[in-house]
Amino acid sequence: MRLRSAPPAMPRLLLVLAVLLCGFCCCCEGRFVVEKNSLKVTAPDSLKGSYECAIGNFGVPQYGGTMVGVVAYPKSNRKACKSFDDFDISYKAKPGSLPTFLLVDRGDCFFTKKAWNAQNAGVAAILVADDKDEPLITMDTPEESGRADYLENITIPSALITKSFGDRLRKAVDGGHMVNVNLDWRESLPHPDERVEYEFWTNSNDECGPKCDSQIDFVKSFKGPAQILEKKGYTQFTPHYITWYCPEAFTLSKQCKSQCINHGRYCAPDPEQDFSKGYDGKDVVVQNLRQVCVYKVAKENKKPWLWWDYVTDFAIRCPMKEKKYTKECADGVIKSLGLDHKAIDKCIGDPNADEENHVLKAEQDAQIGKGARGDVTILPTLVINNRQYRGKLDKGAVLKALCAGFQETTEPAVCLSEDIQTNECLENNGGCWHDKAANISACKDTFRGRVCECPVVKGVKFVGDGYTHCEASGSGRCEINNGGCWKETRNGRTHSACTDGGCKCPDGFKGDGVHKCEDVDECKERTACQCKECKCNNTWGSYECGCGGGFLYMKEHDTCISKDAGARVGWNFLWFLLFGLAAVGIAGYAVYKYRIRVRYLYRLTV
Repeated sequence: MRLRSAPPAMPRLLLVLAVLLCGFCCCCEGRFVVEKNSLKVTAPDSLKGSYECAIGNFGVPQYGGTMVGVVAYPKSNRKACKSFDDFDISYKAKPGSLPTFLLVDRGDCFFTKKAWNAQNAGVAAILVADDKDEPLITMDTPEESGRADYLENITIPSALITKSFGDRLRKAVDGGHMVNVNLDWRESLPHPDERVEYEFWTNSNDECGPKCDSQIDFVKSFKGPAQILEKKGYTQFTPHYITWYCPEAFTLSKQCKSQCINHGRYCAPDPEQDFSKGYDGKDVVVQNLRQVCVYKVAKENKKPWLWWDYVTDFAIRCPMKEKKYTKECADGVIKSLGLDHKAIDKCIGDPNADEENHVLKAEQDAQIGKGARGDVTILPTLVINNRQYRGKLDKGAVLKALCAGFQETTEPAVCLSEDIQTNECLENNGGCWHDKAANISACKDTFRGRVCECPVVKGVKFVGDGYTHCEASGSGRCEINNGGCWKETRNGRTHSACTDGGCKCPDGFKGDGVHKCEDVDECKERTACQCKECKCNNTWGSYECGCGGGFLYMKEHDTCISKDAGARVGWNFLWFLLFGLAAVGIAGYAVYKYRIRVRYLYRLTV
């Protein structure tokens, strides 16, 4: 730390102006993108349609969700700069009534004050109508936020609407029309796949008042969920830090030397906004650079989540107020986390060198908006899937916004907890198909609401529309609730209609194969056991056929034959076989004797 005397008043003023001007000029080639959500009017017909509105940078926008309500425009206190209690006006919900969206006029007080008064009056959301024709802007918290203790307690969503739309809403409400509105944040954040990428633009300065306090409070509270999401691969997080450059004409001034490093290339405002005490802006720049390098080294070691530990511990162990905002204190934190401080020092480089620092140069380049994301001009700023988050910097609100960035059905379990969203599958199974017997459902709870999609159970895929019908398919389907087919057991015997190809009643039964298979009475329907001597007895799933009077039943021929006839035939065949064998033996013996006689006569003649 280096304490110094206050510089002359005029140079100090010039430096402040220069830093502010260069801070905005360095981004002048980019643009600020106003984050928006959709507002849909469903009644009356004269207003029916969709309109854009700008999301306020306070309160809790319902990212990933929708909200339905009725627009009200107060008779008094139309700018909502005073408490509605003073006018005996209340919008607290009554049983069975729709939530109230309060329309108020812009002007005379901070946007946050309007939202706070509206929230206390019981409204569900506030719509601020612009007072002039201009493009929509982002409603932000006032710089004098330290005087407003209510800021952190604003929970209702807010939106700025155009003057022309506001005029039309006023006219409709004043004319006695019921104006029904649907606020929709479902597409406010892209949700292309199963991983969310997000950035947190922050500052190591802990002496900038309530905004600095809210940043570190957020880091401390969000560290747990952030590290879990990162470790399991659900998110990819990157921290960023804003710096400005000093105008070339002032690079050798004492002011720039105290607020900047690398010869005026990277600067930060004085932490206390008082040049007569405390730390310099360049001290903040160096600590910001160190935090970026901690992240980079941790990421190279495949532990990027250690950034959250470092920033939290540094804020606790190395505060400016205790004169511990130093490299020595920072190195102690780095060592306690097992990180290589030499690699971090190498990443930081030489702050006094008259050359670019590639890490901070990349940070400045990243400030400029690309694609759908605008320039980063507000601290702190959260960017989720390349869209700037608008709303309260609060663990629950930010986690809800992150969850809105996942593709449906890919959200981690933390996004489906009761603290974040309501499980629509718990009530009436979400209106999806449900097999009560097997306790299998097509309802899948997602952050944006339930989807009806036939499931895969134990490797068996169910097919169908998901709403009224799902049926197991393929091999193994009969193992899951018998494939949804008929099955029954009687007297120790079980029959099933389940086959790999579907539900089909087995032989001996008839029916649809799903709900019912009835026994076929082969005797009554005369499909078997129909010979003259046959006696038929129907059984469950089959039949028994017998023959009387000494006859035997031959099923394959559906006929009866005599047992005696069968026996006679058997003995006759046996005697025939024996006589045949005897005849063959005699004939062989005669041939043998004949050949011997012929040989004997042949020898006598020779």
